[in-house]
Amino acid sequence: MDELLKILEDMHPDVDFRQCDNLIKDKVLDSFDIVTLLAEIDGEFGVTIPVEEITPDNFDSAQALYALITRLSDDL
Repeated sequence: MDELLKILEDMHPDVDFRQCDNLIKDKVLDSFDIVTLLAEIDGEFGVTIPVEEITPDNFDSAQALYALITRLSDDL
């Protein structure tokens, strides 16, 4: 989780990603951020997120995104 938080904080240092749970709904993350995140997650965790998993629910909080990474890692 710390690695993911670092990636997110590097993108938006002014956001408290431990508390924020409306990253998509509140437009904290935009489409460019999502593309960047996909690449960073692949590089850091070795997980490729399939298109069908790129949903607001999976990206609306650091916790949801980490749960997705964990689930996809377990599927490898």
